[in-house]
Amino acid sequence: MTLEAPAPVPAAGPIPNATEVTESVADLSPMADFDGNSTRNRDKTTRVVSSNITVARRLREIWQSRQLLRNFVRTEIKVKYKNSFLGMVWSLLSPAMAIGVYVVVFQVILKNHIPDFVILLFSGLLAWNLFQTAVQTATGVIVTNAGLVKKMSFPREILALASVGSAVVFFLFQSCVMALLLVALHSAPAWGDMWLLVVAIVPLIAFTAAMAVFLAAVNVYLRDTQHLVEVLVGAAWFWGCPIVYSFQLNAAPFLARHGLTWLYLLNPLTPIVMTFQRVIYARPTEILKGATAPIRLLPTWGPMTYVELDLLVLVGSLVLFYLAMVVFGRLAGNFAEEL
Repeated sequence: MTLEAPAPVPAAGPIPNATEVTESVADLSPMADFDGNSTRNRDKTTRVVSSNITVARRLREIWQSRQLLRNFVRTEIKVKYKNSFLGMVWSLLSPAMAIGVYVVVFQVILKNHIPDFVILLFSGLLAWNLFQTAVQTATGVIVTNAGLVKKMSFPREILALASVGSAVVFFLFQSCVMALLLVALHSAPAWGDMWLLVVAIVPLIAFTAAMAVFLAAVNVYLRDTQHLVEVLVGAAWFWGCPIVYSFQLNAAPFLARHGLTWLYLLNPLTPIVMTFQRVIYARPTEILKGATAPIRLLPTWGPMTYVELDLLVLVGSLVLFYLAMVVFGRLAGNFAEEL
């Protein structure tokens, strides 16, 4: 009786992942390999995230994944208001209720006598809400999407930038409400200075993106970051901006007396908020109730002063964004282990 040697067992291949990955997300990733006929190759290339990847390369990958970024923005908006009866109307009701509270407190109870105070308030909240919504959402976005981060290969920064993108969408909706409010109160903005809004929006988005990318990476390792951001951004930072009070009427005299005006203007959001108010409220001087002479509510600066301040914010924001990308690149390599 002869014993036959068993047939050689072929080498075991990689065990397929049991979890199906969404095809649309995988197709849109620039790291996915394709052949000349636009069909997926059998052999996959594993991309190892490391600090050696330059910022320029990371930005190039984000640009190549711009369609994926748009999909994340749409998904974030849909998920936020999924199964909600009012849907995106909540994005308008929330700031409307906040405005109502501030108007009652500062104009009815404290009687600041500022004409059309709701316009001055709303014009500042437009810029602030974009920043606050984006930063608070982006801080926890990597942790929230831990399953996707560990299974998919795509630029992780897209998750934080998608939070900024969705905040910009809400900003556009709230701008429509602002326009309706101006019509209802028969108040006209400074039409000749409308271009200043573009000058202010660009640094606002750049600074918001820098903060979002940085905080999203840090929060993976220090989970208290999200709670700290809610306190600082949701409360302390808000009062450092001239939103519910007039810079020229309430803050400028004290700051000038103590030589602290420069320190106040170091807040990147202050020049941006003041630019929004200059264009939308458009009333540098007003006669308050009970006053005998016009009182300055906004600085009487020329348009170029606002441009210079906003450009300084833009330059600083671009530097911060570069540093945020460097930090994100160094921390992203161990995201899977930390999550």
